[in-house]
Amino acid sequence: MGKVAIANAKMIYEKFKTIFQGEDFKKLQEKGAYLQRPLWASTGTKNPAYSDVRYLEELIGPDTVNTVPPATMDAFRDHGRVWASVEENLAEAKEILRQLNEVGIDLKEITRELQVAGVQSFSDSFRGLTETISAKRQSILSEDRVRFLTALGPYEAEVQETLQSLDQMNLPTRIWDKDPALWKEDSTTQEKISQRLGWLSTYDKMRQEAKAITDFAQSIKDSGMTHVVLLGMGGSSLCPEVLRKTFGSASGYPELIVLDTTDPATILDAERSIKLEQSLFIVASKSGSTIEMKSLYRYFAEKIRAIQGAALGEHFIAITDPGSSLEVLADKENFRKCFLTPPDIGGRYSVLTYFGLVPAALIGIDLDLFLKRAEEIILASAPARSSEKNPSIRLGAILASLGKAGRDKLTLIASESIASFGIWAEQLVAESTGKEGFGLVPIAGETVDLPDFYGNDRLFVYLRDSAANNETLDQQVSALQEAGHPVLQIRLRDRLDLAGEFFRWEMATAVSGVVLGINPFDEPNVSESKANTAKVLAQYEKDGRLALSDLMIEEADIGLTGNPGVRSKGTVKETLTEFLKQAGPNDYVALMAYLAPSKNHEALLQVFRQKIREQYHLATTLGYGPRFLHSTGQLHKGGAGNGLFIQITVRDKEDIKIPEAPYSFGVLKRSQALGDFHALVGKGLRVLEIRLGENSEADLRRCATFL
Repeated sequence: MGKVAIANAKMIYEKFKTIFQGEDFKKLQEKGAYLQRPLWASTGTKNPAYSDVRYLEELIGPDTVNTVPPATMDAFRDHGRVWASVEENLAEAKEILRQLNEVGIDLKEITRELQVAGVQSFSDSFRGLTETISAKRQSILSEDRVRFLTALGPYEAEVQETLQSLDQMNLPTRIWDKDPALWKEDSTTQEKISQRLGWLSTYDKMRQEAKAITDFAQSIKDSGMTHVVLLGMGGSSLCPEVLRKTFGSASGYPELIVLDTTDPATILDAERSIKLEQSLFIVASKSGSTIEMKSLYRYFAEKIRAIQGAALGEHFIAITDPGSSLEVLADKENFRKCFLTPPDIGGRYSVLTYFGLVPAALIGIDLDLFLKRAEEIILASAPARSSEKNPSIRLGAILASLGKAGRDKLTLIASESIASFGIWAEQLVAESTGKEGFGLVPIAGETVDLPDFYGNDRLFVYLRDSAANNETLDQQVSALQEAGHPVLQIRLRDRLDLAGEFFRWEMATAVSGVVLGINPFDEPNVSESKANTAKVLAQYEKDGRLALSDLMIEEADIGLTGNPGVRSKGTVKETLTEFLKQAGPNDYVALMAYLAPSKNHEALLQVFRQKIREQYHLATTLGYGPRFLHSTGQLHKGGAGNGLFIQITVRDKEDIKIPEAPYSFGVLKRSQALGDFHALVGKGLRVLEIRLGENSEADLRRCATFL
């Protein structure tokens, strides 16, 4: 009992040595022959009466393979012994097999039966596998799985031509092969692009990490943390903000607050809404060097240190790239956890990495289900499918083709349940395509109006959550389509399908870059405002005050200034009107609000947008500073130069000091606004600044009446 299998294996090994260690095989080896190694398969111990490492300890020898169940391997690591056991006691093994034959047990017949049964088992498993793949493929390809409806009118022919050209260049395969030559010809740029394509292959790694992330989130929930506060900017913060607004927190999980600002009022509101001793802070930054993240960390670290002392690190985790200054900080301060992301993924393409998945798990989103929804679009976007059948490539071809044809105002309409998706897509599209004198202008968060109020520069994309009430939106979108505007509908089964949309839009944006001849993975103009901000802060340190531009007109608490081409027309209303009259038919207006993103501010700024659209038929974007500097800021300075930029600043009622810095958050925010103003003016763009007093809501309401 328990000896025959080992005895049989020892005789097999002896036969192996006879064949492969003799002179005949040496001659074959000289001509390139390979060793055929014996493999002991499925060597877990089934009988509880035997040692749990029996079939590892007894079958060890040179040139063998042992396929071990994980539990058996763990047991062997714990108490297994290693020696060349398979070569020992051969005489005893021969005697065991002889005795077996004597008692009437035919080992050859047993082997034959096991071989027949084993082959049948493998055959059944393989058939089941292929049937599962076939069924999954059909499910993915079905219209119900990936709903993608287009009404492009005369632009359909251009899209089809683009799709054919993408197939001719073998784009579906080359993009998955991470071929940088798709985007640029020069080797230096190609090398940089190669370091930004990791988003195509990160899914498998994150699937493996999902349980560890979920277990970590469970530990935070069990620890009694009531709030998670994310400190980051741009690609580090926008996906978590979408998840927060879309899903909220599951029962018992902490509430997520995303702080991607230097606005003192917003920071104070966040601080006053939490208990610091029951809060976990996520410090998120690829580089670890963004000024907003560093300033926010210093502020809250000082607060936590005053309460927790040496246990400061228990309230912080980091998400960053390997070798960043943030990783060094996390190690120095003994952060609770430091998640290191693949360095070959740009921030805006990092949703399906720790940057998106850790915050998702911390608010109780089921990562397994979330990643499965992402997988559906990833598989549907596989290289085996033509560009026409590929939902991600087709979207990219539509965006680029209509953009080149003048429909470059990509207007995102979404069911209320998933409306926040636009703030993430806005950064992805604007920062990726807004360069080299071109740019797709994403319009997110705009209310839907009557068709006549829109210019001929719009492409409407309707993200429809089929689980929501969409009656009004359906009617409005139908009206736009009937009026001749190009409309694309992407129908989601429910909110969780956003997981797939994150990937779809990443690939679509990359494909748009191919069609437009643009490198979608760099952001060459983002640094301009940062450099200007640094100059403003340096001057502030020297002079003790900010060098603000002189106002050209002031009424009560509202003042205006602008680039050299802007002149006062007597009143604020007349000057604002004259500024907007400069707009051409393909221009857009960018509202850049350095205000707290409150409900009241949002409502008043939406009035601004609606009035501009109705009077001038212009598309409008709305960005809160300094968040938009890491988003549409690239488009503003690197795009087609067809924007009218209205910067809105305010005198802060309260301000807060930044530890280890000679300036406050209010000064930093104002410096960022001033730095961006100088960057826009330096490029000869049309810029108007509206300065509000401390009562920002009342002043903003008055400004809206001027339109």
